[in-house]
Amino acid sequence: MDLGASGDGGSPGGFFALRTTAPATGGAHRPLSRLYAGEDGPLTARVDHVTARTGAPERRVGASVAHLGLAARLWSTALGPAAVHGRFPALDPAELYWDGTLTAPDDLWWAGSETRPGTAEELRAAVQEAHLVPLHAALRRDGNISPRLLWGNAGSALAGALRELIRWARAHGRPEAAERAAALVSGLLDHPDLAGTVRGPRLRRTSCCLYYRCPGGGLCGDCVFDHAPRTGLEARPPAP
Repeated sequence: MDLGASGDGGSPGGFFALRTTAPATGGAHRPLSRLYAGEDGPLTARVDHVTARTGAPERRVGASVAHLGLAARLWSTALGPAAVHGRFPALDPAELYWDGTLTAPDDLWWAGSETRPGTAEELRAAVQEAHLVPLHAALRRDGNISPRLLWGNAGSALAGALRELIRWARAHGRPEAAERAAALVSGLLDHPDLAGTVRGPRLRRTSCCLYYRCPGGGLCGDCVFDHAPRTGLEARPPAP
Protein backbone atom coordinates (compact mmCIF):
# COMPACT_ATOMS: atom_id res chain seq x y z
CA MET A 1 0.00 0.00 0.00
CA ASP A 2 1.34 3.41 -0.97
CA LEU A 3 0.32 5.88 1.68
CA GLY A 4 1.92 8.73 -0.20
CA ALA A 5 -0.27 8.80 -3.27
CA SER A 6 -2.50 5.74 -3.43
CA GLY A 7 -5.49 6.44 -5.61
CA ASP A 8 -4.11 9.80 -6.76
CA GLY A 9 -2.87 8.95 -10.25
CA GLY A 10 0.33 7.11 -9.52
CA SER A 11 3.06 7.08 -6.92
CA PRO A 12 6.04 9.36 -6.29
CA GLY A 13 8.16 6.22 -6.05
CA GLY A 14 9.13 3.29 -3.88
CA PHE A 15 10.62 5.44 -1.13
CA PHE A 16 7.11 6.76 -0.40
CA ALA A 17 5.54 3.30 -0.15
CA LEU A 18 4.97 1.84 3.29
CA ARG A 19 3.87 -1.74 3.80
CA THR A 20 1.06 -2.36 6.27
CA THR A 21 1.57 -6.14 6.29
CA ALA A 22 4.69 -8.26 6.51
CA PRO A 23 6.32 -8.51 3.05
CA ALA A 24 5.85 -11.79 1.21
CA THR A 25 9.62 -12.03 0.84
CA GLY A 26 9.92 -12.55 4.57
CA GLY A 27 12.69 -10.86 6.48
CA ALA A 28 14.07 -10.33 9.93
CA HIS A 29 12.11 -7.19 10.72
CA ARG A 30 12.45 -5.71 14.19
CA PRO A 31 10.74 -2.65 15.68
CA LEU A 32 12.99 0.37 15.34
CA SER A 33 12.34 1.04 19.03
CA ARG A 34 14.61 -1.93 19.83
CA LEU A 35 17.42 -0.43 17.80
CA TYR A 36 17.01 2.92 19.51
CA ALA A 37 17.03 1.19 22.88
CA GLY A 38 20.48 -0.30 22.20
CA GLU A 39 19.93 -3.43 20.10
CA ASP A 40 22.52 -2.30 17.59
CA GLY A 41 23.19 -5.55 15.74
CA PRO A 42 20.90 -4.91 12.73
CA LEU A 43 22.28 -1.41 12.24
CA THR A 44 25.87 -2.62 12.51
CA ALA A 45 25.10 -5.32 9.93
CA ARG A 46 23.53 -2.73 7.61
CA VAL A 47 26.56 -0.45 7.86
CA ASP A 48 28.86 -3.44 7.24
CA HIS A 49 26.84 -4.40 4.16
CA VAL A 50 26.79 -0.90 2.66
CA THR A 51 30.48 -0.40 3.40
CA ALA A 52 31.35 -3.63 1.60
CA ARG A 53 28.94 -3.09 -1.31
CA THR A 54 30.20 0.44 -2.05
CA GLY A 55 33.85 -0.37 -1.39
CA ALA A 56 33.95 2.53 1.08
CA PRO A 57 37.50 3.14 2.34
CA GLU A 58 36.22 4.11 5.80
CA ARG A 59 33.40 2.70 7.87
CA ARG A 60 31.96 6.16 8.46
CA VAL A 61 31.41 6.51 4.70
CA GLY A 62 29.31 3.34 4.69
CA ALA A 63 27.50 4.55 7.80
CA SER A 64 26.68 7.84 6.10
CA VAL A 65 25.32 6.16 2.96
CA ALA A 66 23.26 3.72 5.06
CA HIS A 67 21.91 6.56 7.18
CA LEU A 68 20.96 8.65 4.17
CA GLY A 69 18.85 5.82 2.78
CA LEU A 70 16.94 5.20 6.01
CA ALA A 71 16.45 8.92 6.68
CA ALA A 72 15.00 9.30 3.19
CA ARG A 73 12.55 6.46 3.83
CA LEU A 74 11.43 7.91 7.15
CA TRP A 75 10.85 11.41 5.77
CA SER A 76 9.16 10.17 2.59
CA THR A 77 6.66 7.84 4.25
CA ALA A 78 5.50 10.75 6.44
CA LEU A 79 5.82 13.76 4.13
CA GLY A 80 4.07 12.10 1.18
CA PRO A 81 0.73 11.41 2.84
CA ALA A 82 0.92 14.64 4.86
CA ALA A 83 1.16 16.65 1.63
CA VAL A 84 -1.32 14.60 -0.40
CA HIS A 85 -3.91 13.62 2.22
CA GLY A 86 -3.34 15.99 5.13
CA ARG A 87 -2.53 13.15 7.55
CA PHE A 88 0.28 10.63 7.84
CA PRO A 89 0.98 7.31 9.62
CA ALA A 90 1.91 7.85 13.27
CA LEU A 91 5.15 5.85 12.74
CA ASP A 92 5.61 4.99 16.39
CA PRO A 93 9.06 3.32 16.61
CA ALA A 94 7.47 0.36 18.41
CA GLU A 95 5.13 -0.18 15.43
CA LEU A 96 7.56 0.52 12.59
CA TYR A 97 9.51 -2.63 11.71
CA TRP A 98 12.78 -2.48 9.78
CA ASP A 99 15.02 -5.02 8.08
CA GLY A 100 18.23 -3.47 6.79
CA THR A 101 18.93 -6.38 4.46
CA LEU A 102 15.93 -5.52 2.27
CA THR A 103 15.27 -2.61 -0.08
CA ALA A 104 12.28 -0.28 -0.34
CA PRO A 105 9.42 -0.92 0.12
CA ASP A 106 10.16 -4.24 1.83
CA ASP A 107 12.59 -2.70 4.33
CA LEU A 108 9.81 -1.06 6.37
CA TRP A 109 6.59 -2.55 7.68
CA TRP A 110 4.13 -0.47 9.69
CA ALA A 111 2.00 -2.41 12.14
CA GLY A 112 0.12 0.61 13.47
CA SER A 113 -3.21 2.19 12.57
CA GLU A 114 -3.14 5.68 14.05
CA THR A 115 -2.55 8.74 11.91
CA ARG A 116 -1.40 12.25 12.78
CA PRO A 117 -2.32 15.67 11.37
CA GLY A 118 -0.09 16.71 8.47
CA THR A 119 1.59 19.70 10.10
CA ALA A 120 5.28 20.54 10.38
CA GLU A 121 5.09 20.23 14.16
CA GLU A 122 3.60 16.73 13.97
CA LEU A 123 6.10 15.64 11.32
CA ARG A 124 8.97 16.94 13.43
CA ALA A 125 7.74 15.02 16.46
CA ALA A 126 7.07 11.80 14.53
CA VAL A 127 10.21 11.67 12.36
CA GLN A 128 12.90 14.01 13.64
CA GLU A 129 12.41 13.56 17.36
CA ALA A 130 11.07 9.99 17.54
CA HIS A 131 13.38 8.50 14.89
CA LEU A 132 16.27 10.65 13.71
CA VAL A 133 17.53 11.76 17.12
CA PRO A 134 17.81 8.19 18.50
CA LEU A 135 19.02 6.87 15.11
CA HIS A 136 21.88 9.37 15.17
CA ALA A 137 22.77 8.26 18.68
CA ALA A 138 22.81 4.62 17.51
CA LEU A 139 25.09 5.45 14.58
CA ARG A 140 27.47 7.29 16.86
CA ARG A 141 27.59 4.22 19.10
CA ASP A 142 28.49 2.22 16.01
CA GLY A 143 31.42 4.40 14.98
CA ASN A 144 33.00 7.80 14.54
CA ILE A 145 30.58 9.94 12.54
CA SER A 146 29.88 13.61 13.12
CA PRO A 147 26.49 15.04 14.10
CA ARG A 148 26.91 17.69 11.39
CA LEU A 149 27.19 15.02 8.71
CA LEU A 150 24.15 13.16 10.04
CA TRP A 151 21.96 16.27 10.19
CA GLY A 152 23.24 17.25 6.75
CA ASN A 153 22.06 13.87 5.49
CA ALA A 154 18.70 14.38 7.21
CA GLY A 155 18.25 17.78 5.53
CA SER A 156 19.31 16.38 2.17
CA ALA A 157 16.91 13.44 2.51
CA LEU A 158 14.05 15.80 3.36
CA ALA A 159 14.86 18.04 0.39
CA GLY A 160 15.03 14.99 -1.88
CA ALA A 161 11.59 13.87 -0.75
CA LEU A 162 10.25 17.33 -1.53
CA ARG A 163 11.72 17.31 -5.04
CA GLU A 164 10.09 13.97 -5.82
CA LEU A 165 6.74 15.10 -4.44
CA ILE A 166 6.82 18.30 -6.50
CA ARG A 167 7.73 16.30 -9.61
CA TRP A 168 4.84 13.88 -9.00
CA ALA A 169 2.37 16.65 -8.14
CA ARG A 170 3.15 18.58 -11.32
CA ALA A 171 2.88 15.46 -13.45
CA HIS A 172 -0.54 14.60 -11.99
CA GLY A 173 -2.12 18.03 -11.73
CA ARG A 174 -1.86 18.32 -7.96
CA PRO A 175 -0.40 21.82 -7.39
CA GLU A 176 -1.94 22.02 -3.92
CA ALA A 177 0.04 18.94 -2.83
CA ALA A 178 3.27 20.53 -4.07
CA GLU A 179 2.45 23.74 -2.19
CA ARG A 180 1.67 21.87 1.02
CA ALA A 181 4.86 19.82 0.73
CA ALA A 182 6.97 22.94 0.21
CA ALA A 183 5.36 24.68 3.18
CA LEU A 184 5.87 21.64 5.42
CA VAL A 185 9.53 21.30 4.46
CA SER A 186 10.10 25.01 5.01
CA GLY A 187 8.73 24.64 8.52
CA LEU A 188 10.82 21.54 9.22
CA LEU A 189 14.03 23.21 8.00
CA ASP A 190 13.44 26.04 10.46
CA HIS A 191 14.52 23.80 13.36
CA PRO A 192 18.07 24.40 14.70
CA ASP A 193 19.17 20.83 13.89
CA LEU A 194 18.14 21.17 10.23
CA ALA A 195 18.55 24.91 9.65
CA GLY A 196 21.38 25.59 7.21
CA THR A 197 21.72 21.97 6.08
CA VAL A 198 20.47 22.95 2.61
CA ARG A 199 20.32 26.31 0.91
CA GLY A 200 19.10 28.20 -2.12
CA PRO A 201 16.11 27.48 -4.36
CA ARG A 202 17.61 24.12 -5.35
CA LEU A 203 18.02 23.15 -1.67
CA ARG A 204 21.65 22.26 -2.23
CA ARG A 205 23.26 20.74 0.84
CA THR A 206 25.99 22.55 2.77
CA SER A 207 27.88 19.44 3.91
CA CYS A 208 29.04 16.28 2.17
CA CYS A 209 27.75 12.72 2.67
CA LEU A 210 31.22 11.35 1.73
CA TYR A 211 29.90 9.14 -1.06
CA TYR A 212 32.54 10.53 -3.42
CA ARG A 213 35.13 8.55 -1.45
CA CYS A 214 33.70 5.27 -2.72
CA PRO A 215 35.31 3.85 -5.87
CA GLY A 216 33.41 5.40 -8.77
CA GLY A 217 31.14 7.21 -6.32
CA GLY A 218 31.16 10.65 -7.88
CA LEU A 219 29.10 13.53 -6.53
CA CYS A 220 25.44 13.48 -5.55
CA GLY A 221 23.05 15.77 -7.37
CA ASP A 222 22.81 18.17 -4.44
CA CYS A 223 26.47 17.91 -3.36
CA VAL A 224 28.12 20.89 -1.70
CA PHE A 225 31.10 20.42 -4.05
CA ASP A 226 31.29 21.41 -7.69
CA HIS A 227 34.17 18.97 -8.14
CA ALA A 228 35.27 16.00 -6.08
CA PRO A 229 37.84 16.86 -3.43
CA ARG A 230 41.48 16.19 -4.26
CA THR A 231 40.99 17.42 -7.84
CA GLY A 232 42.30 20.88 -6.94
CA LEU A 233 39.00 22.46 -8.02
CA GLU A 234 36.92 21.95 -4.91
CA ALA A 235 38.08 25.22 -3.36
CA ARG A 236 35.80 27.13 -5.73
CA PRO A 237 32.73 28.54 -3.95
CA PRO A 238 29.90 26.02 -4.34
CA ALA A 239 27.25 26.99 -6.85
CA PRO A 240 24.00 28.25 -5.29
